[in-house]
Amino acid sequence: MQLSREELVQAFSRMCTIRAFEERLHDEIATGEIAGFTHLYCGQEAVAVGVCDHLDNNDKIVSTHRGHGHCLAKGCDVTDMMKEIWGSSEGLCKGRGGSMHIADADKGMLGANGIVGAGAPIAVGAALSLKLDGKGKVAITFSGDGACNQGTTFEAMNMAVVTKAPCIFVFENNHYSEHTGFEYAVGTNKDIASRAEAFGMKVWRGDGCDFTSVYETMREVLEYVRAGNGPAAVEFDTERFYGHFEGDPQRYRGKGELDRIRETRDCLKIFRAQVTGAKLLDDKELDEIQKAAIASVDDAVEASRAAARPTAADVTNDVYIEY
Repeated sequence: MQLSREELVQAFSRMCTIRAFEERLHDEIATGEIAGFTHLYCGQEAVAVGVCDHLDNNDKIVSTHRGHGHCLAKGCDVTDMMKEIWGSSEGLCKGRGGSMHIADADKGMLGANGIVGAGAPIAVGAALSLKLDGKGKVAITFSGDGACNQGTTFEAMNMAVVTKAPCIFVFENNHYSEHTGFEYAVGTNKDIASRAEAFGMKVWRGDGCDFTSVYETMREVLEYVRAGNGPAAVEFDTERFYGHFEGDPQRYRGKGELDRIRETRDCLKIFRAQVTGAKLLDDKELDEIQKAAIASVDDAVEASRAAARPTAADVTNDVYIEY
C-alpha cells in the first residue's frame, strides 16, 4: 500500500463518515421526519473514497440517485448535506435538492441525479470544458450496473471517444439494478467494462470492496487520462447492504445473502484487516476514527432538526436565472 499514515487515516475517516451518515439516515427515515425517497450507499464506500481521494476541487464528478457517498468523498460538508436531506433552507442546495439532487460546484460535485444513466452526458460536457481549459483535470461519472443498459450512457461513451474528452466512466456493479439481478438484466456478456471497450476506450477492473484495489486502479486510470489519452472506463465489483430505496423489502435477495456479504465483503472490515496486518494502524486508532465519524454525524442530525425550513415566500427563489 503506497499511502502514508495520514492518507490512510483520512481514507478510513471518510469511509467511516459515509457509513455513519447512511446508517443514521436508515434509522431517521423510519421516524417519518425525512420526506422523499432515499437510496443508501452502505457497502460501496471504498469506491467513492478510493476514486475521490485522487481528486481536487477542480476535478468534476457527477453522481447518481445513490449519491451521498460520492458527495462526502468529494468533500461536501456533512452538516450541510444532512440539512439538505432534512429539507432545510440552510442545506447545501437550500433544501431544494434533497437526497437525490445534492450538488456543490465549489467542490467539483456537479450533482446527484434521479435518472439512471443521466450523469454520463453531463460528465462528458464537463470533460470537454476541462479539455479546453488545458490544465489536466478530469470529469468522472459514477453509475451502477443498471446504467450500462441505458442509451444515454452509450451515447456519452461514444461522444467521449470521438472528442477525446478527459472523462472517466466509473461503473459500480453492486449486482442489482433496482430489484433486478445483474445476471438477468445484463446480456450474455456480463463484463460491463467491455461495453466501454467496444467504443474504443481503454478499460480497467477492480475489487470495489477493497479500498487498496480501488485506489491503485484509479491511480493508473487517472495517469492515463490526465496525460491526454482521451476517456477511460473502470468497473468495480461491489455490494449494496440495503435495498434499492429505504423501505424496499428486498424479497429478491437470496437466503443468507446479506449476512454473507456483510461478513465477507465489508470494505471497512477489509481495510481494517489490511492496515492492522501490515502494522500501519492499530485497532485502537481505527476505533477512535470510527467514533469521531459517528459523533460528527450525530452533530449533523441535531443541527438539521433545529435548522430553518423554507417559507412560502421562498418558493420562486432560485428558479430562474436573474441577470
